[in-house]
Amino acid sequence: MNSILINAILSTSPHYDRLFDSLCWPVDVWPETERVEALTAFIEGLEHIIVQSETTKTQCIQDKTKSIIWTRCLPHLSRISTETDCVRFRESTAAVCRLAAICARLCDPVEAGRFALVILPSLRLSKEDRPGVEKLSVEVASEALAVILPCLRGDEQLMLSILSCVLSSIRTIPDGLLSRVTVRLLLAVLGNCNDAMHGSILNKTLSELCTWHASERTPPVTERTLLCLTSLSDHLLAPTEPDPRSCLRFWCVVQDGLIHRDSVSRKRALYLLKRCVASSQDQGVDCPSQQGNGDEILFKWTAKSSAMLREFWEDYVLVMETLEENQVHVVRPVLNRIDSLIQTTANEGEDLFHPSWLLCVYQRMFHSENKTLMRAGVCHLLELKVLQQPSFASAFSQFVVGPFMDVLSEMSLFCRAGGQRVGDCPELAVKLQIFLQNFFSSLPKDDRGRVLLQMIQQLGSKHWCAVPLLFISQALSKLAPNPILAVDGLTALREVLRCTMITHQVLLRGAAQCFLLKSALCLINVSTVTLDDIFTFLGNFRADESLCGGTALWDEVCVWLSSNEGHFKIMPRDGDGTASSKETIKAYVQFKIHQFLSVPACTGQTQRLPDPKEADKLARSILLCTDIERKHPGAKIGDTLQALLSPLVDTLNRVGPNIYMALKKSDKSLQLVLRLLQLRETPKAHYEMAAALEGLIFQCADSIQEFIMRRLCGELLELCDMERAELYLCVLKQLSMHTSTIQPSCFPRLIKYSLSILQEPTQQSPSVASQVAQAVAMASLAMVCRLIEKQAIGPDTFSLLKQLNEHFYKPALSPWRSHSALGRFNERLLKPHTADSLSNEGGKGPLLQDWGRTAAHFMRDQWVCLSFLTRTLRDSELLRNTKTAVAALRCCVDALALLPSDLVLPVFAFMETVLPQLVTKDEALCVEAVSRTWELVHGLSNNAHDFWPALKGFISVAFHQTLLLLRNSQAPVLTATMKQIAAEIMELSESKNGVFSVLLQHCCHTWLPASERSSDQENGIFSSVFDHINIVAEGCIYGPVFRRDQRLVQDVQAYVEQLGVACATNTVVASDNRDDQLPRMCTLAFLSRLDASNGLHEKLMEQLAVTLLEKDKNVSKSLRISSNSLHHRVKNRVWQTLLMMLPKLKEEFVASILSSIFEAGFCSNQASVKYLIEWTMILILVRYPQQIGDFWACFNMHHEGTKTGICTFLAVLVHFEIILPTLNNPDMHLAKALDITLQWCFHHNFSVRLYALLALKRVWHLVEVRGEGTLDGLRGLSTVVKACLHQTEALKNTGNSNKNWTRIQQHFFFGAFHPIRDYSIETIFYTFPSLSGLADDEWIPLWKLEKLSCVFQTPPLRNPTPDLSRLQPGDWIQQDKNEEDKEERWAEVQKKITPWCLDIQGQDLDLQLVPQQRAARLGKQHGALLVVASLIDKPTNLGGLCRTCEIFGSSALVLDNLRHITDKHFQSLSVSSELWLPLLEVKPSELAEFLQMKKSDGYCIVGVEQTSNSQSLQDYQFPEKTLLLLGNEREGIPANLLQLLDVCVEIPQQGVIRSLNVHVSAALLIWEYTRQRLVSTSSQDKSTHG
Repeated sequence: MNSILINAILSTSPHYDRLFDSLCWPVDVWPETERVEALTAFIEGLEHIIVQSETTKTQCIQDKTKSIIWTRCLPHLSRISTETDCVRFRESTAAVCRLAAICARLCDPVEAGRFALVILPSLRLSKEDRPGVEKLSVEVASEALAVILPCLRGDEQLMLSILSCVLSSIRTIPDGLLSRVTVRLLLAVLGNCNDAMHGSILNKTLSELCTWHASERTPPVTERTLLCLTSLSDHLLAPTEPDPRSCLRFWCVVQDGLIHRDSVSRKRALYLLKRCVASSQDQGVDCPSQQGNGDEILFKWTAKSSAMLREFWEDYVLVMETLEENQVHVVRPVLNRIDSLIQTTANEGEDLFHPSWLLCVYQRMFHSENKTLMRAGVCHLLELKVLQQPSFASAFSQFVVGPFMDVLSEMSLFCRAGGQRVGDCPELAVKLQIFLQNFFSSLPKDDRGRVLLQMIQQLGSKHWCAVPLLFISQALSKLAPNPILAVDGLTALREVLRCTMITHQVLLRGAAQCFLLKSALCLINVSTVTLDDIFTFLGNFRADESLCGGTALWDEVCVWLSSNEGHFKIMPRDGDGTASSKETIKAYVQFKIHQFLSVPACTGQTQRLPDPKEADKLARSILLCTDIERKHPGAKIGDTLQALLSPLVDTLNRVGPNIYMALKKSDKSLQLVLRLLQLRETPKAHYEMAAALEGLIFQCADSIQEFIMRRLCGELLELCDMERAELYLCVLKQLSMHTSTIQPSCFPRLIKYSLSILQEPTQQSPSVASQVAQAVAMASLAMVCRLIEKQAIGPDTFSLLKQLNEHFYKPALSPWRSHSALGRFNERLLKPHTADSLSNEGGKGPLLQDWGRTAAHFMRDQWVCLSFLTRTLRDSELLRNTKTAVAALRCCVDALALLPSDLVLPVFAFMETVLPQLVTKDEALCVEAVSRTWELVHGLSNNAHDFWPALKGFISVAFHQTLLLLRNSQAPVLTATMKQIAAEIMELSESKNGVFSVLLQHCCHTWLPASERSSDQENGIFSSVFDHINIVAEGCIYGPVFRRDQRLVQDVQAYVEQLGVACATNTVVASDNRDDQLPRMCTLAFLSRLDASNGLHEKLMEQLAVTLLEKDKNVSKSLRISSNSLHHRVKNRVWQTLLMMLPKLKEEFVASILSSIFEAGFCSNQASVKYLIEWTMILILVRYPQQIGDFWACFNMHHEGTKTGICTFLAVLVHFEIILPTLNNPDMHLAKALDITLQWCFHHNFSVRLYALLALKRVWHLVEVRGEGTLDGLRGLSTVVKACLHQTEALKNTGNSNKNWTRIQQHFFFGAFHPIRDYSIETIFYTFPSLSGLADDEWIPLWKLEKLSCVFQTPPLRNPTPDLSRLQPGDWIQQDKNEEDKEERWAEVQKKITPWCLDIQGQDLDLQLVPQQRAARLGKQHGALLVVASLIDKPTNLGGLCRTCEIFGSSALVLDNLRHITDKHFQSLSVSSELWLPLLEVKPSELAEFLQMKKSDGYCIVGVEQTSNSQSLQDYQFPEKTLLLLGNEREGIPANLLQLLDVCVEIPQQGVIRSLNVHVSAALLIWEYTRQRLVSTSSQDKSTHG
């Protein structure tokens, strides 16, 4: 209609100039879109006039159009570039670009070239540049260039310039504009170039994109490259040059895309792969056509193997598409396809299939967010048999040391598999051991060392969790002995030890060290490393965690060193570089000792203490060498040590008398002595060696003592001497352990000197020397106090320390050093003036960097002395004077704020003595002290090194015997504080294992100590348990359900412990026993020691039973208790404890709680709880048969749970043969049992009938056993009973009924179990849980209980017979297993994932853009929403979509074929809506061009797709002109169309399923679009009428 109107105007009005002027707009005004479109239509109408008119008229029109380009189009495009309104921006850009294109078409081509050159720089707009008059925005510039390109066909040079600019802009354009700008221009350039240029442009584009990716192989580059290649796929894969299939770099892009983190990039890469395979099949020619120049070939196609190749790639694409589902139940059925891919690749070799394609599959699984799917991928790789082929092992090597090692760092992979028990090695760890053994044995020999080194370096490249590191180290230690690591291997292992062993759990860290050391012994090539390298490496293994004398690992190291002696690389020692051909270990150690003790002359400058690591390395070398030598025939340890240590002994003998000996030499000799004595203290050290070592060193004791005393008494005057003081005191402490080596006058002299130093007045501005002397004196006295307490010093020395006590309580002589209210408590060192201090070398500043540490240790040592004196002196001022005690406790509170958290233990020890004295005299201060102390301890919960000692010290203070005895009336606030802290400890224990155990063990030991006391004293202390019964009750049911990662760590620790002495860590590391079952076990041990004849004990058990029954009742109120949940476990623990205490409860009390027990039986209980309740009832009726009447009454109760709860009571009747002998008048009770069971045999509930029939069978058997007398009395019931039993036995051919009848009879509770014989701790806490479906972390094995050294008598610890313990859950749990039948090729694939068909049918390339109007609109208004459904192929979805579009007034619905509307399935859902809705036909192959055309018309292209840049539907505002593109039901929107989208919208989801049905998704978006339009219209109406 526009063209007819324009022609009419032009034919009647020859004044074109006036029409131009009237349609143009002022330069500084934003024109309406309609005006721009009118001018466009007008100029378009002039085109045929130019052809027919004279030159003058043509020139005039061309001048006008040229003017419009430069004075109207270009300025307006600049204004549009700064516009923020998206709708106005889009509509104006489309209108002005169409105008510019028409004008350029009428002008000289040179003018179009000028216009393009002006716009071109805008594509290079940087982030700092802003669009304006000189530069357009990138989006506007790209649209303008795209419409001008048809006018530039003849200018090849300009086209190439534009192409270069576009390719350059790909690297800099923001992500949001890349697809809309770059792809638009690339396609426009290719669409408007001539045939001669087409190939060269494609070749240049492919080359630059692939080169860029090869130079910057990063995820963002891969993402951008894939976007461009996908958009060009129709051109690149046409049967012309260039052929990307022959380009190695192209396939690298595709493979990087397949493993990309972004789902859209993976989709694009898979699309390119499918297109290449389809193109290869269609063309039917070999690819590559000829062998390259030695480059790797990642993709190959041969015509003769076409069928096999097709099948391989079908499977491959199926696997990759299925992995997108990210759900195990979807992926698992196609995992067998990976096996077929691998088998095909192995059979054909790398000639057809490159192994790197398989690595993409595994890496995709490794990147999965689903940990179970990740684990399935790892396990699948570990079981690959093909890796036993050398070619495959080599191809996979870099993948194994790279991505595979990365995924192994995921701790959750090493969880226990189904069927494994606590303490078993995880399934994946076992597979990893086998895998690495096979993998390295399959690698070519020349590659093994390199690959192994890379793997170890990967371990040291980042921080690893303890669990993966442990099992990888173990797998390495299981490799076959093979000398393939050189000195760089030792360096890499040392880096692993240094970087990754800092924060791990001690037990796991030590086990990993053991395995790493074993790996080194198996894999080091001794000819490439020196003995110095080896001993330096061994120095990295801690003696208190792994490498300790007397362990199996130590012996293994000794054997290895001995067997390789003489084969190590020789390191030159002499100045001329010569060395002997062989070097013995003994000779090496002797050389290192001489070298260690050879020190240069003193320079007179301040010297710090030498690094102790050198002494540690040498001490370990000496002990290893001694152990090696003693195994030689005729060797004696004493002689060996004498030969080795003679230089050290000589130095030690001279260190005292020779005052001119170099200080560094003296210090180093003492460092070596100290380390030797410490290592000889290890629990597994060889006794003979320890004795010989002591004999050598202690013979030098006088000289050592003389030197140390000289140094401690006046020579340590510099700040760096504090380290020396610590060394000297440690050596003196070691010597004092052997009392005969210490001179009698030593310690008295030291005490007197130290006291004299402390009593000297201190100046307000002291010197460094005076302050250091004070610190050394206090440290010396603290050491003496510790030695006296350990009885390492005779008691005669103690009398001298009374002066020290007086020193602390006297007022300070220097008040500026102490602000304490009590004497010299918390006396502080004063920081000395720097002018008096020695400077560092070079005079750059004072040597005061250690001052804070020195001052803190000074205060800590005060509290060491104070705590010792307070505990030892019976006439202490503290004990006599309450006022003094209050002031002392106040000083304790102050000290907690002054001292570092790792130095507060002596303060705790002092508080433990003074706090009990004040609980009733100054309650407020006691509350403050306890609260402050708990705050400090709680704050250390993330510091394992300091937390546990602090927690034990705190509990000794806050839960002291005196405090536990407090009544609420005596100190209400303090008792409330204690209870609150106990609750917080229980809460903390839910996240930190072992916390509650410390409290519980302390309290149990206090209430019921192992040592004997008087009866009155014991009862007095025990009575305090009633005020803290909640602690005991919590101990009975303790056991939080930990997070998976916490449970995994506990499982792995149990596995390490099960290794026993095979893992040296178990021998060396002192067990902290933080098992989460320990509180329950301690409580059980405590309860087992209670004496029923003791009134207080009896009272405790009764109160505890009532408390536990109340807990069970409260838990039972939960609506639903799932199996193995915390509620289930709590109920199970309640009844286990009650069952254990039952024999100690008196009959009167049992009778009082019997109703509660019966009430619990009616609840809906898990199987394990149900068995325990039934067992409890049986034992009660056996022990107290007079309660049988209450039991019978339960069958008459109308309880809510009677339908299934009655099964509990029927189960008791199954064991009636145990109860019957204890009853009076058994025949009457037999008749009662028969009467009851017969009634329930006719219940409508199947389970009830089943239990009743089993009870009937057992009870009737009792009747028959008792003989004719009993039968005569029950003659009337005989017929009915026999009929019931006969009918039951006849169920064998009735399917599930027979199966259930068989199962219940074989059930352990009704078969092998005997309630009296099997009554033991073992059955209650281990056997029953294992047979009744409880998780294995709920079972308490006997070996744990035996560790407690507690004697269990009632009930006994073990069962008398092993019958019950031999049963397995599988013996009585029927598991229905259906064999998997072999299915057809695609049958096991979930319907949503269908195999990709490689046959791409030809599509009609003619674009049908004319709308097919199917019905009159009847005045109904339609919106501007255009719905494109050409990718949807299911008639049902299309029919429903047609109905939705018509209801909400969409402008049109686009289908791939209009024949769909005749389909009956379409019509059943469309219900004639196709008659009222405009329909268009656009085939899938035409969609790209159709979308580009609609973009030019101002439409915003919106797709429903989950991408990294998707916008949420609830936040997105739809433009009025919106085109909604819907994806295919299976694959979504194809990768080649994704880049044409302006916006990706996703629907927020809450569930697990990944996607909605396409019709449902479309309906949601269509409604949201309609809703926004309705809201907008309503707002406009209100503003108009308002």
